[in-house]
Amino acid sequence: MLNRICAVISKVGLMLAIVGLIVLILAVQVQVVGRYIFNDTPTWTEALALQLVLYITALGVAVGVRDAGHIGLDSMVALLPVSMRLKIEILIHVLVAMFGGVMAWAGWIWTRLKWAELDPMLGIPEGVDYLALVIAGVLIVLFSFEHVIALLRGEEVMPSWH
Repeated sequence: MLNRICAVISKVGLMLAIVGLIVLILAVQVQVVGRYIFNDTPTWTEALALQLVLYITALGVAVGVRDAGHIGLDSMVALLPVSMRLKIEILIHVLVAMFGGVMAWAGWIWTRLKWAELDPMLGIPEGVDYLALVIAGVLIVLFSFEHVIALLRGEEVMPSWH
């Protein structure tokens, strides 16, 4: 059940990142056309592009954790005795989950601190920038927890894009 829920969340995150990337490309194109053709650069395009980069990266990192696309030292783990492999793999996912938890916690602090300030270009709270950290952190914790459960059950987490 957890695998299905995480797979759906991961797939939705991936789709949102793809849509965000398309909107990012369009925003940059509007900026280029405005600057070089109309000699009038829209001010909102750069702020929107930055906002989208933050969310695309956050979603990509979280999906990468679930699909085991993050940097790992698999060769080091493979050299260990079989009795140690499971323990080390669980430890790795627990450490990644702790990183995600710290990321979500720190992101939440910054989100709250910056929520009252408005971004002058977009007119939205500046805390929205830091909310990407919270979303990514929570998803990293969830997906790491999914990996730990799968390891304890002797199962494998299938990538969401399958």
